[in-house]
Amino acid sequence: MTQHHNDPSSHGIKRRSLLQGGTLALLLGRADIAWGASIVAVRVWPAAAYTRVTIESDTALKTVPIFVANPPRLAVDIEGIELNPALKELVGKVRSDDPYITGVRVGQFANKTVRLVLDLRRMVKPQVFNLMPVRTGNTQYQHRLVLDLYPSEVADPLEALITDKLKGGTAYNAPSMTATPTPPPASKLGTHADPVGDLMAKPNALPEPPVAAASAVSAASAPTTTVASVNQSTDGERFIIVALDPGHGGEDPGAIGPSGTREKEVVLKIAHRLRDRINNTVIKTKQGNLPMRAYLTREGDYFVPLQQRVEKARRVQADLFISIHADAFQTPQAKGASVFALSDGAATSAAARWMAKQENRADLIGGLNIKSQDASVQRALLDMSTTAQIKDSLKLGGAMLGQIKQIGKLHKDRVEQAGFAVLKAPDIPSVLVETAFISNPEEEKRLVSPQYQNDLADALMKGIERYFSRNPPLAKTRNT
Repeated sequence: MTQHHNDPSSHGIKRRSLLQGGTLALLLGRADIAWGASIVAVRVWPAAAYTRVTIESDTALKTVPIFVANPPRLAVDIEGIELNPALKELVGKVRSDDPYITGVRVGQFANKTVRLVLDLRRMVKPQVFNLMPVRTGNTQYQHRLVLDLYPSEVADPLEALITDKLKGGTAYNAPSMTATPTPPPASKLGTHADPVGDLMAKPNALPEPPVAAASAVSAASAPTTTVASVNQSTDGERFIIVALDPGHGGEDPGAIGPSGTREKEVVLKIAHRLRDRINNTVIKTKQGNLPMRAYLTREGDYFVPLQQRVEKARRVQADLFISIHADAFQTPQAKGASVFALSDGAATSAAARWMAKQENRADLIGGLNIKSQDASVQRALLDMSTTAQIKDSLKLGGAMLGQIKQIGKLHKDRVEQAGFAVLKAPDIPSVLVETAFISNPEEEKRLVSPQYQNDLADALMKGIERYFSRNPPLAKTRNT
């Protein structure tokens, strides 16, 4: 009951405790944040482009990554935690067909240190980084530790398209045409030869990882295959490439409807249906009959940063870029489809400005390794939009709106404009299609309906054909 408020000795004890605590915080830096952290969820996103492993916790985690080349493995020491059931679940979340991971091992490696080992199918350029908490709609992400496994060798997506064209591939038998993006510069990872052959061995059985960083990936690592001219097969036949960009994916679910429908899943289905139509279409022009090929910025449920979506379309030197989304608003009454183009100034309406702001948050939600991005390249790419590109984009958007209004309601009967980051390819007519308001219960039902998805794919296909009938694709030379 007695309280020593005025006891000088108690003040001395408090002062020494505070000093000791302050010294400890200075010694540990950010490591003290992780002590006592709890793992709340683990997720694995396998894809041909790259595999992502996400570990979500209630507190930021401090890690020490170690890459082993032979056989390839990535070990990550997570400091300040005890092994818990949530982290153990990661072992069973790796699919047998994962392109990069063959298995996962996890154990209490040392006191307050859990070691996670990813056994790899091939050499990779790994990225290990942390993401701050973020909220999107009703989804709240806490702190996230992200492990991205990019391939060491990057395939040329344009070469894959040409190969498929020469084989006469269609939407039903063509190989996957998803580009493998150039991985960002590698994180600084310790590397050793793992002489004992067991990364789960006791700590004193392993050498300390050196300070040297893993070699960074640069533009020089990209393939140097030379193709005579853009969108042209080796037999000299020009063909049209349409880049389809299903919005969101992976960690970023996009908007979520009242019944739980996730935007990322609906728009991918619509993109696949439109791909089928494009791959079976020939455009009649003065240059002759030009076959078409669709190229998807993502084929499955994984996250692609906004800048990489633009870069992917430019790597295959697409003739058009179509980003597919599903609208959402705070109230369920909003309805109708919309088409957006880039604005070189202010947005054409407050709604367009609001929509661009929401879509441009994708990198924050999906999880972008900011430190690995070349800021100067990013700024240059996003500032290179041209008046000609915007003019052509408005023509494409108008042709699409004319077809969409025949199958359903329009939210706006003209092409809106705003600063959408994903539309900023300087040399490709680009539009963003909001297929419907997923936040509207009636339109949510339509979006999951195969009939509406087919109708919408038909309308978009007719819009593309109408655009090319009035604006034939130009012959362009590829820079090699």
